[in-house]
Amino acid sequence: MASPSADTEARQGKAGHVFLVFLRLGLTSFGGPIAHLGYFRNEFVARRRWLSESEYAGLVALCQFLPGPASSQVGMAIGLSRAGLRGALAAWCGFTLPSALAMIAFAYVLSHRGAGLPPDALHGMKLVAVAVVAQAVWGMARTFCRDAGHALIALVATVCVLSWPSAWMQVGVIALAGIIGLAWRNGTDVAVSSGLKVPVSRRLAVASLVSFLSLLIGLPLLAAATASTDLRIADAFYRTGALVFGGGHVVLPLLRAETVLPGWISAGDFLAGYGAAQALPGPLFTFAAFLGTAMKIGPGGWGGGLLCLLAIFLPSLLLVLGVLPFWENLRQRPKMRAALAGVNAAVVGLLLAALYDPLWTSAVGDWRDILLVIAGVAALMWAKWPPWVVVLALGAAGFFVAA
Repeated sequence: MASPSADTEARQGKAGHVFLVFLRLGLTSFGGPIAHLGYFRNEFVARRRWLSESEYAGLVALCQFLPGPASSQVGMAIGLSRAGLRGALAAWCGFTLPSALAMIAFAYVLSHRGAGLPPDALHGMKLVAVAVVAQAVWGMARTFCRDAGHALIALVATVCVLSWPSAWMQVGVIALAGIIGLAWRNGTDVAVSSGLKVPVSRRLAVASLVSFLSLLIGLPLLAAATASTDLRIADAFYRTGALVFGGGHVVLPLLRAETVLPGWISAGDFLAGYGAAQALPGPLFTFAAFLGTAMKIGPGGWGGGLLCLLAIFLPSLLLVLGVLPFWENLRQRPKMRAALAGVNAAVVGLLLAALYDPLWTSAVGDWRDILLVIAGVAALMWAKWPPWVVVLALGAAGFFVAA
């Protein structure tokens, strides 16, 4: 029987291996959260056999239900199951740091864009954000709005968010959609698996959930009491990571409400950074690192980028640690699956609203922009070009068309 110290050393060694595996994925996983889940399946189910098909399916179902970036949460959970808490942190670091560092670097370039990236090229990068989100809306609508009832939820969510644009309206729409889905009880079933065994005690799970809620409630109170700019920023990004359902592009309207509306960053810089994020592998939530670096308040620079990056991802780690041990019983309940179906439909509506405002209204100005957006959608959906290729192509097209 191995001693506790030997077991700890083995887990530390595994954590290093987990980091290297996820680092390679962080450097090569283009295409957004759905594509990331495909990369993970190929790597950890088919190639390395770290978990079974049914275990992976159950894990994906859980992370789709939780707020936050689903692909990053799946990665944390795989690292957790492989090497404990160190493995979860190693998986997150390996998958996240490449794009986060690139986004911080881009923020520095953007601050000197007169001598760096031409404004017309930046305009082309904004147009690709329109194309990518349009593709996401279409794909998610086909999956989550297959009947008239859920399509109606999506349309109502779109109207509500466009009529009353705020982060709390989006949270309210999601909550109401979950209640409606629960009342209908006709949600799509998730796959039933044998469950993923993770080395997390019930005590640590409960402590993680308590920490998640304490920070969600306490940060805004502490920020108001101390008038600390750093705490205001941490609260805004932590709340975004804790309350965004659907992950990926759905974070766009929440971050816009938290940063553009109060004047922390200009709408143009916000969209330019979001467009640049499409060219990078890894999680889209690393957009937070760009915002923290480029914002007009707070520490700014790499310190601001690191603050926002940690704040937006911390809820995901706490939720994975807190919920995963209890998932096996929870996921068996039909009521939870029905509520999830309603939430997913509302997410489509939020994304459709974001496609119109701020993306379309801020980036598309004339018929040439419309043609470039159509070309971008065609390249993504039919030609199957990688998003980073489309970003480069539309960035160059925006420069030459305006020349």
